[in-house]
Order: sequence, then C-alpha cells, then structure tokens
Amino acid sequence: MCDTCGCENNDQIRITGPDGKEQILHKHPESGYHSHDEQSHDHDSHYHHKKHSHDKHHDHHHKHHHDKHHHDYHKDVNHTHAVVSSGEAKMIRIEKEILSANDLQAEHNRGFFEAKRIIALNLVSSPGSGKTTLLEQTIRNLHDELSVAVIEGDQQTTNDAERILAAGAQAVQINTGSGCHLDASMIYRAMHQLKLKENSVLFIENVGNLVCPAMFDLGESRRIVIISVTEGDDKPLKYPDMFRTSQLCIINKTDLLPYVDFSTDRLKEYALRINPGLQFIELSARNGNGIDIWCQWLKKLIC
Repeated sequence: MCDTCGCENNDQIRITGPDGKEQILHKHPESGYHSHDEQSHDHDSHYHHKKHSHDKHHDHHHKHHHDKHHHDYHKDVNHTHAVVSSGEAKMIRIEKEILSANDLQAEHNRGFFEAKRIIALNLVSSPGSGKTTLLEQTIRNLHDELSVAVIEGDQQTTNDAERILAAGAQAVQINTGSGCHLDASMIYRAMHQLKLKENSVLFIENVGNLVCPAMFDLGESRRIVIISVTEGDDKPLKYPDMFRTSQLCIINKTDLLPYVDFSTDRLKEYALRINPGLQFIELSARNGNGIDIWCQWLKKLIC
C-alpha cells in the first residue's frame, strides 16, 4: 500500500522513455526502487539508511535557501494525532520515514535542476482539468523560445506522453498502477531518461488527484495547481493542502464560464484565505485565451 495515503501501490511502476523503451520498477519497503531489467539492483542512494544511524542524535537537516519557495510540503499538511495505539504509532513512524526518504531524494533532484538551471514545474489537479491540453498549447507557443521536456504521470496508458511528443517536446511516461501520486524517486528515474538542457523547463504532470500529491515534494522549483471552471469554485475549501503548498493557481476552461455556476472571484477569495501569497492566471487551453500571460510568466522564471 501507499503507506502515507492508504492507496494501493503494490503494482509495478512503469517508466516509458522517449525511445519507447519501458523500464519496470519494483519498490522494496526499506531499500526503494530497483529495475527489473537490470542485472543488479540499482537502489536510489537515499534509501540506504542502514549504513548509518538515524536516531534522535543523528538528524539530517538539509537547509537549501531558495528564494520564497517553500519545499517542506508535508510540514504544511495538518496531521492531528491524538492518543494512539501501538499500531497507530507504528503507522505514524512509517509515514514519517517515507516522507523523510522522499525529502532526501527531492533535495537531490532539486540540486540537479539548480546546477543545470532547469525550472521544474509540478502540475497538480483533479482528473480532467486540462493539464495535458495546456501543455500542448504551451509547447507549441514556446517551441522557438524555450527548451521544454515533460514527465507524464498517470495510473495507466501512455496516451498523454504520446500527445506531448506529437506537440514537439521530449516526454517520459510514468505509470503508477493503482498508486495515486508521483514521488521524488520516480522523478529521479524519469528525468535521467530525458536529454535535459541548461536553461530549460521541465513540466511534471502529476497523477490527477488533489489530495496525496500535496504531501510529496518532487524537487520542483514551483508547484502549480490547475482548476477548471467545471469543478466548482469551492475547491480551495475542500482541498486546502494543495492550495497551501502551491505558488500559482491556473483557472482553466474559462471559455465555459457562461455555461457553469462558477465565480472566479469566489475561488480566489477562498484560496487566498488559505494561501495569501498565491498567484492566479485565468485562461482557456482550448481556445488560447490567456495563454500569452501564462507563457510570459514562464519566461520570467528563466530570466
């Protein structure tokens, strides 16, 4: 199981590279992922905790000072633990260990991105919000100005990666099976299948889910939550952690505003209660309205 969020995650993770070659990963409880197509188990380095002690006298504090972007996402998520049984206490300990291991890998990813001056953007949303359509528009609009690559996260199929490739960008597909989110180790594996250039943009399209991805730092530069007007303007109240840990909110499918009961002002009001520093961009990935504002926002990150 996905020990932190409760989703089933016993399936093998499949990563399909730009060349169509598929890598199958299996996760061991203590040692992380290894590839079934490799003769030796290539474990991610941050999972080898048995080589040194992590008791209360040996804490790893990775203090990276990056502008105003806050990376300790799971610290922002409210966990209320009252008096617990021994079994519940064990689950809390396991959850902390998983998040700690993920954070170590996320910092490794972040160091790689910063060294190559790559802007990594984690796109999170409900299913069907228009993430892939937005990426297609973005790739076509910026094709002559920015180098763009994409990591696609879905439970099944390579459909979205194929759409990205057709739009003109490199793409790697991660299929999580019944898992409900990407984690930093999956990103580590996937990003090394891409030919990432310096001063480029890497989009990470997370699995469609507004709950669990809020807890997992991937090493991204920014987190962007995408809401479509067909979903309802009370999303920030229902899923506050996702809005609390994001830096930008894209309100998509604005071409449908005349036909739905949705108030952009109300959504912004709710979201700003939770995250006063959140920025907003309104656009329609379908007809292109507002895409220029979004592209200008992206280009400013590179400058």
